[in-house]
Amino acid sequence: MQKNKELLAVTHLSQLLDLVTGIGGFIVPLILWAIKKDEIEGMDEHGKAILNFRITMFIYFLVCIPLILFFGLGLLGFLVLGVSYIIFPIINAIKATNEEEPNYPFSIQFIH
Repeated sequence: MQKNKELLAVTHLSQLLDLVTGIGGFIVPLILWAIKKDEIEGMDEHGKAILNFRITMFIYFLVCIPLILFFGLGLLGFLVLGVSYIIFPIINAIKATNEEEPNYPFSIQFIH
């Protein structure tokens, strides 16, 4: 296996494609992880963390929709999730370049 810290960082940052394309932030990391998980050291761990984060955030967004009816709690939830969507991929891209483990708080471990 080869090391490629830059590709790991790009995989994390590719989540920000959602800001441009709407769904590319899930598809691109999924494809990179599926293709490179056996070739790049750490890609399997980072890819699983990204996918778990993305699936978890989608579920949290779905939960926020009905919460809008309850005193606008869903709007606050959307705000927190929106900030998380931007901040955590950047933090974890930096961690990837420093060869640290990825950490996406509040992620449910769907893929082990």
